Amino acid sequence: MGSAEPGRDGRTGALVLAVVAYVGARLVLVAVIAGVLVLVGLPLLVALLIALVLALPLSLVLFRPLRARLTTEIAAATATRREQRERLRAELRGDASPE
Repeated sequence: MGSAEPGRDGRTGALVLAVVAYVGARLVLVAVIAGVLVLVGLPLLVALLIALVLALPLSLVLFRPLRARLTTEIAAATATRREQRERLRAELRGDASPE
């Protein structure tokens, strides 16, 4: 059993998908804002810096469903990990009944 194995309920894949979707959406937002600013005539570096600053509050509003999904997946993964840890501790104490 390695630490890279997905959980028994398959939630690891859902968590990875939620992270990739949220980070990808934020990167696309930065790219779109920077692209518009470059087309307006700003230098690329300045456009990227402004895009990073503008993308933070916009992503909080625009990507609320993605962020909620990510929060749900993190909570599920945390609960699964907590349950596995408690089961292991019970087995190590000798309290666990065979499944």
